[in-house]
Amino acid sequence: MILDALLLVSFGGPEGPDEVMPFLRNVTRGRGVPDTRLATVAEHYYCYGGASPINEQNRALLSAISADFSRHGLAASLYWGNRNWRPYLADAIAQMRDDGVHRAGAFVTSAYGGYSACRQYLNDIEQACRKVGPNAPRIVKLPHYGRHEGFVTPHADALAQQLETIPAERRATTRVLFSAHSIPTASNERSGPTGGLYERQLRETARLVAQRAVATVCWELVWQSRSGSPTTPWLEPDINEYLAKLPAEGVTDVIVSPIGFVSDHLEVLWDLDTEAAATAKRLGLGFSRAATPGTDFRFVAMVRELFVKASALADPLPVTVETDCCATNCCRKG
Repeated sequence: MILDALLLVSFGGPEGPDEVMPFLRNVTRGRGVPDTRLATVAEHYYCYGGASPINEQNRALLSAISADFSRHGLAASLYWGNRNWRPYLADAIAQMRDDGVHRAGAFVTSAYGGYSACRQYLNDIEQACRKVGPNAPRIVKLPHYGRHEGFVTPHADALAQQLETIPAERRATTRVLFSAHSIPTASNERSGPTGGLYERQLRETARLVAQRAVATVCWELVWQSRSGSPTTPWLEPDINEYLAKLPAEGVTDVIVSPIGFVSDHLEVLWDLDTEAAATAKRLGLGFSRAATPGTDFRFVAMVRELFVKASALADPLPVTVETDCCATNCCRKG
């Protein structure tokens, strides 16, 4: 089934102070979150001028993909739609319909399985297609890519670069922390046909990145960006809580590798570079953070490879989770 276009699908973010609260209300719609609570989160955006860097990062990624497609003779059209802010998915899909696109591959800026990392994107794509109507193009989500060389290698090289900055005499007391967005444990248990897919995929990526970076230091998978009711169990340990116990273990330095993310957007800049860095400083720990893939040429080439492989299949609909794709009924909301 030849694909006519690639649709870049992302979370979205505000691009100015006046957009921050409307954006946050949109993200939390239907959940009854009061504005007083959203105002606390809004301050994180205001620290960066009221704009999330994610949209500009997506523009840069789309530009890099376009150039890569052109260099390799791919004539597919490129589009971009967000779940929670402009440009919205439905608007992008309507434009695709108007441009005569019949079949498209969706590349999501979330590498893993699970409800919020995958299934929710699939649901939003389906809802947007229904909104556009019967002439909306058929859209197939490209597979999870947490184990792909184009994702693993940039993370590994960034980690290796940070390891080189640690003095040789302190490397034995350095801890590598692989960080990802926490989710409710119930949601994790419902991810994949046998449960635990989200955490399992992340642990595998952490192992591959550490192995590729020749990281002989100890490492751990930690979680960040928790939200929601404090009475709801979420994946642990939280990065700040984990940092607090390290001095007693003789750790002198930490390197955080944000393998849960593809670019340095606000949850990386605030939760890691601001909050976690401040926690490490208070504890007397050396702190550094490895870069995300962003527009690394290997990551961009990965997008092309996934697109070409999907286009070459007779029917690129996903079959099983364990092959980095989602089955139709997997990953219920937790």
